[in-house]
Amino acid sequence: MSGPDGLVITIDGVVGAGKSSTARAVAARLGYRHLDTGAMYRAVTLAAQRAGIAPVAGPELDRLLGSLRIVLEPLHRGGAVRLDDEDVSEAIRQPQISRGVGGFADLASVRRALVEQQQRLGARGGVVADGRDTGTVVFPAADLKIRMVAALAARARRRHRELVEKGVCLSLEQVAADIGQRDAEDARRDYGSSALPADLVELDTSDMTLDEQVDRIVSLARRHGA
Repeated sequence: MSGPDGLVITIDGVVGAGKSSTARAVAARLGYRHLDTGAMYRAVTLAAQRAGIAPVAGPELDRLLGSLRIVLEPLHRGGAVRLDDEDVSEAIRQPQISRGVGGFADLASVRRALVEQQQRLGARGGVVADGRDTGTVVFPAADLKIRMVAALAARARRRHRELVEKGVCLSLEQVAADIGQRDAEDARRDYGSSALPADLVELDTSDMTLDEQVDRIVSLARRHGA
């Protein structure tokens, strides 16, 4: 489904496998837009928590969805996530958002609103989209579909290191427990498609550096004409 701006590349995978960091770096290498679908769900969660709205379908949430303006800035302009003109790039990565995002991502009204916006953003191609349903629901005809997996211990270490660098005080054990809970929730979650695409490329990142992950995906993208 490549467009005038290039390929559509999707990166799916388990929590903490490095999807967002890798997708961002791949997009930068190819000169593509990075579409972080998870950041959009996190932005909705942040806005709802600030407004005191529970993750339950209803008129309050519908009004919130109708009023929100979520912008993913291009990488050449900093790549910030903006919620109603506020840079929330750091706020949406806080542990309380990670723990609450699943409840909102499960709601059909939230998914419908964000998937429609994501599809518009990727309509011209030249995009690297990461998120749990990007290769099955958002862009089922994507040119290249990657699924990143990694051992729980490796994912916990990575996420813990990221949080420490951001000044968040959380033990490695708590990070591992949070990721394990997210894994269990994701296993029960309906993302709109029960089958993995036949053309999916699985990438185990347990022992790979970020540069190695990016090199591998960029190499595959070049073979597809990027």
